[in-house]
Amino acid sequence: MRIILAQPRGFCAGVERAIEIVERALEIFGPPVYVRHEIVHNRHVVESLRAKGAKFVDELDEVPPGSITIFSAHGVSRSVEVDAEQRGLQVIDATCPLVSKVHIEGRRYAAQDRTVILIGHAGHAEVEGTTGQIPGGVTLISTVEEVATLEVPDPERVSYITQTTLSVDDTKAVIDALTAKFPAIVGPDTKDICYATQNRQRAVRELAQVADVLLVVGARNSSNSNRLREIGAELGVPSYLIDDASALDPAWLAGKQAVGITAGASAPDSLVQELVETLRRYGEVEVSTLQGVDENIRFRLPSQLTAPVPAE
Repeated sequence: MRIILAQPRGFCAGVERAIEIVERALEIFGPPVYVRHEIVHNRHVVESLRAKGAKFVDELDEVPPGSITIFSAHGVSRSVEVDAEQRGLQVIDATCPLVSKVHIEGRRYAAQDRTVILIGHAGHAEVEGTTGQIPGGVTLISTVEEVATLEVPDPERVSYITQTTLSVDDTKAVIDALTAKFPAIVGPDTKDICYATQNRQRAVRELAQVADVLLVVGARNSSNSNRLREIGAELGVPSYLIDDASALDPAWLAGKQAVGITAGASAPDSLVQELVETLRRYGEVEVSTLQGVDENIRFRLPSQLTAPVPAE
């Protein structure tokens, strides 16, 4: 059996930064450190941080006043920020810088009295945070069909922003439809769309050309992980999203010579390696990695975490 690994796969810079923020906060301030919602969409990451002393909460009223509180990589609404201020919480913001950039763009468009259209998925944590960061809110759409029925106060003053876990390919059709309906629409340059999402999707497209079956390591509630599986399926390759190696069904491998493996942006590579070791139990394997984009981006940590760790 041949095992072919996608490149890139797994953690992106925003996820690495968010996890490092929690770990560094625990080192500097000691446990407990409170985290609003999952720091990233992956159970294994959350459980690992919980074992180190992080406490995950759904709402800020579960956090004792004055406590160290971390906002997840997906970002939060302005009302959550205000609530934290009123409760006297010591906030460390782990919002991905690319998500923060979307917030800034949206506020700039709103300040220009433009209708702000957000291309994204309803209910996603990032969408909820972005919606609450832009004065007057946004109009949320996700499909070309929704564009046809879209009405705005002034067709000459329309703008769009996008959920970062959607790629250029994911949003192109909707953006084209918006541009056709509102020729004066403005939006961010395509290079502002999350590089990690685009890179991982491109890698899966290449992987689908050589794999007989595709295994995507990632969480069910991870938007980018689900999309990787969908792309494989769209290209005619049986594709499965699994949390970890324990979810592997041997029946998926029957008659398959080449197994393609990738991982969503919030899945640690250790899970990929565990999956490879599990596949070795079925016989001799040959492991290779596709050539792909070498990501060397790193985001700075918040200023609260750049001071030296106190001596023991």
